[in-house]
Amino acid sequence: METEPSCFPRDLLAQVPKARLNYFQTYIMAHPRLVAAKDSVVDAIEARAPNSLVLLVGPTGVGKTALRQKVEQVLTSSMLPDLQSDRARIPVVSLECKASESGSFKWRDHFRRLLLEMQEPLVDYKLSPKAPAHFSEREKFIPAARAAGYEYHHAVECALRFRRPAAVLLDEAQHLARMASGRRLSDQLDVIKSLANCTQTVHVLLGTYELLAFRNLSGQLSRRSIVIDFPRYRADDPQDRKVFQTILRSFERQLPVPEPPDLMSHWEYLYERSIGCVGILKDWLMRALAVAVKQNRATLTVRDLHAQELSAIQCDKILSEALEGEMALNEEPAARTRLRTRLGLSCREDGQPIRPKAETTPMRKGRIKPGQRHPTRDPVGQPLAIHATIQAL
Repeated sequence: METEPSCFPRDLLAQVPKARLNYFQTYIMAHPRLVAAKDSVVDAIEARAPNSLVLLVGPTGVGKTALRQKVEQVLTSSMLPDLQSDRARIPVVSLECKASESGSFKWRDHFRRLLLEMQEPLVDYKLSPKAPAHFSEREKFIPAARAAGYEYHHAVECALRFRRPAAVLLDEAQHLARMASGRRLSDQLDVIKSLANCTQTVHVLLGTYELLAFRNLSGQLSRRSIVIDFPRYRADDPQDRKVFQTILRSFERQLPVPEPPDLMSHWEYLYERSIGCVGILKDWLMRALAVAVKQNRATLTVRDLHAQELSAIQCDKILSEALEGEMALNEEPAARTRLRTRLGLSCREDGQPIRPKAETTPMRKGRIKPGQRHPTRDPVGQPLAIHATIQAL
């Protein structure tokens, strides 16, 4: 981040508090981690097979929802000529997966929300492709409250073929791992894989590191999937520390208060309670800004930040999950060794092929001195006695 973003519009200070809060809430900062992840997702959508799966993973609060919005903007801008000539087409289908109150992910509700997102007509009455022949025409139309998952599944397939979006973006996709007792985890992702395959539409799953459980469920999924990491900023990396401080300076200029707050003087404290996640940091500043605007104060203070901070226990829990996910994402050193061994390729512990040893010339034996015997084993014991007996006979 080489240049400072422009300050917020000054006339915003004369507007109602809701407008000031809405400005900061909708403000998305294009910091390096976000830009790199956004470019990787767009490249994966454009370069991979149409039925591919893209898994974007990162710690909670890193900014995955902001990334989804940026990807939507890029895809929409790039498809404008096609959208103008083809009014039936939409650039992208974007949806947040909802957690179920029963603890098990509800596909019927998910498919229905997908249809509503695509502005599909008559969502509550869809023709069942498997309705018995004796059903009347009225009975073949099943209301949403009674519709089974396969009716909505079929309707989603038809809608995606007709609308032809560049991708389907599913935020909070870790909720897909919530399944009923007896179901396998692979069954959950098979539904997405089947939908992507039937409609030839790239599906992008955005979620926490829990999504890594989907990565190696089967060889087919591994072949068709790509994993993109959206990491947090690390304080032990000098470059990351510098970028995080630049982000704080940008937020200082974008907070719609009369006097810019001094965030840089407290950067370690701000990093500590956000663990380097820009999304957590922004939500924290948003809560503090709401209090300051409501009380009509000139700026944000450290007292405001302390009042709205996450507790140390909460941050430690978030950090533990992030570290666990980062370790799971990194390939263990022995993985390549194990792969080469199973393929029948020689390999050292560091993963490098073993080079054949150079042939050595055998040592030349020394000459035996005159009168010295060659080393041999003399016969001893009973065999001599037997030989003597035979000679006597």
